[in-house]
Amino acid sequence: MKKAVIIISILLLACGVLFAGGGRDSGGLTIRQGVLTIGMDIGYPPMEYYGPDGTTPIGFDVEMGKAIAAKMGLQANFVNTAWDGIFAGVETNRYDVIMSSVTITPARLRAHNFSNPYIANTLVMVLPKGSSVSARTPMETAGLNVAFQADTTADFYMERLASEQGLRYNPRRYDQVLHCFTELELGRVDVIVTDLLVAYHYVADPNSPFEIVWRSSEPEVFGICIKRGNDALTDAVNKALTDLFNDGTMLRISNQIFGMDLITEARRQW
Repeated sequence: MKKAVIIISILLLACGVLFAGGGRDSGGLTIRQGVLTIGMDIGYPPMEYYGPDGTTPIGFDVEMGKAIAAKMGLQANFVNTAWDGIFAGVETNRYDVIMSSVTITPARLRAHNFSNPYIANTLVMVLPKGSSVSARTPMETAGLNVAFQADTTADFYMERLASEQGLRYNPRRYDQVLHCFTELELGRVDVIVTDLLVAYHYVADPNSPFEIVWRSSEPEVFGICIKRGNDALTDAVNKALTDLFNDGTMLRISNQIFGMDLITEARRQW
């Protein structure tokens, strides 16, 4: 009897050691037990930004993150992270996933795991209403001050125009996209190149001082970025995402944030 008690105690202790390292009891799926830790650059409205109180994150990715965590039986915890270090953070286990308007690109797929696409997007160019700037496409921005968030697909697109087509423009890189719109309104830059989903937030109001003058024909999709090789978490996130598409939650969030369906096109690419 004593031997049996000792054996059971040893087994229980071993289980405790396994679970103490963080993650769910079902095998350490996450870095903190019972929590899905989400890396996010909280300055990209309407996808992820702070609400009126200045401390509560809101937006599409925030609502989706909460819903995915709930489907997985976890609590969502958001970690505000500067974009220029966000990918390093997921690889060093600072957080489990990145939900921060991350475009799925071949280069990023080689470096990280990704979920299935969850929302469709494209690049646009924005001008102030009534601007004297005649450019109506990025290729026409020679000599202009072009603003975009650094190290985003907008940045890469403009760099490609410069290197492949010889476009000579003045790049104005900012750490957050909201600074681009502030600078455009103040007249310190001439145009902005950014995501349609972000531009929509600024131009949807009829009294907006901005307008979209160009929209790329090259589609993009956003995905949830996960540490390279973490296939178990990738599968779990994809299952939760599938459930949210199937039960209508993703469409509800899209309609709530954008007033339209921006998720069905991404689902077709699965």
